[in-house]
Amino acid sequence: MSSILTNNSAMSALQTLQSINKGLDQTQNRISSGLKITSGKDNAAYFSISETMTGDSGMYKAIDESLTLMVNSVSTARLGSETIKDVAQEFAERVAFAQGGTAEVRADVQAELDELVARIQTTISQSTFNGANLVSGSATVTVVTGISRGSAGSVTTTTITFNEQDLGAILSTLSAIDLTTSSTTALMEADLQTAEGALDAAIASATALGIAEKSIETQKEFLGALTDKLDSGVGSMVDADMEEEAARLQSLQVQQQLATQSLSIANQAPQNILSLFR
Repeated sequence: MSSILTNNSAMSALQTLQSINKGLDQTQNRISSGLKITSGKDNAAYFSISETMTGDSGMYKAIDESLTLMVNSVSTARLGSETIKDVAQEFAERVAFAQGGTAEVRADVQAELDELVARIQTTISQSTFNGANLVSGSATVTVVTGISRGSAGSVTTTTITFNEQDLGAILSTLSAIDLTTSSTTALMEADLQTAEGALDAAIASATALGIAEKSIETQKEFLGALTDKLDSGVGSMVDADMEEEAARLQSLQVQQQLATQSLSIANQAPQNILSLFR
């Protein structure tokens, strides 16, 4: 039965064309944005997971930038402590040289020691980075290294700690040595033991700062790799397959042409019916 009031063929063709146009719009949006999921209506689960992972990735990147500043501060402090360790080594050697020497020798060596103490003072004051000096105190430094997600979406931070190194104590110890007043063998030996003790403390400080620097660098490397994995995981969920979308676009364009032709033919049916009455 044919009707000039109800064109079933045209309605069916129109629905098909509308469906194709909707798919074509979606495909064109995916190609232009590079994403197959841009909102919760596309895939609620993937959208929620990907947004959470993207947020984590952003926080990791921010923490990594903070760690860059901290590792530079620790590296500067380590350089300062290693410099002081070298100076303390030279200091101990000069004290050893003066053992059993005459008063004139001790006076000459003392002048050298005073110069070495001044170098230590300068090194301590210059071992700063971005206003942070980690070699003039003994406080515990806490460094945020990342985040950890628990149940129910709770977030906590992960940290590592290390201690500042009081190189000022080494300076004070070496400054107290005065060979010109050490007139006996026992006093000279005591000065040498004091210098050796200061050297041991300098070595320990350089070692501690080296361990802290290595720990932060290792964490930075881990954060970089972890961020890459998160970004890759997000991409696998929300990124569009461009080869697939290109093939779908061509297919939909052909379907659109055919559906348009089908609708045009269906719209001509009432005209054909009217021609029977002429």
